[in-house]
Amino acid sequence: MRGPLLAAAGGAMGGAGGPLAHTIRAKLTAALQPTHLEVRDDSPRHGGPPGAETHFGVLVVSERFAGLPLLQRHRLVHEALRTELAGPLHALQVIARTPQQWQSDPHAPPAPPCLGGSKREQRRG
Repeated sequence: MRGPLLAAAGGAMGGAGGPLAHTIRAKLTAALQPTHLEVRDDSPRHGGPPGAETHFGVLVVSERFAGLPLLQRHRLVHEALRTELAGPLHALQVIARTPQQWQSDPHAPPAPPCLGGSKREQRRG
């Protein structure tokens, strides 16, 4: 089961979500002026307490990505969310595209599966 999709297009910031989802949306909008932005809260799939906001996926479409390799695009997203990545945000899936790339293929790949486990569980090798 995928988490709720919290989308904003053309700079509008609609959708529901908790405080961290709103912060992610606001910071990415301010830093990258996206033409399309989707924020997906995958936290419920990862066994945390109800209401935990720890695992997110973002799809960011921005002209700022033009001419940049994928790694540099991800660095821009991570820089915008530096404080969150140092604190409550445990995992972030990033899809970073230019408007031209999004226009030619306006689909996001599915969220990666949760591999399960926690620090409290012992893993068998």
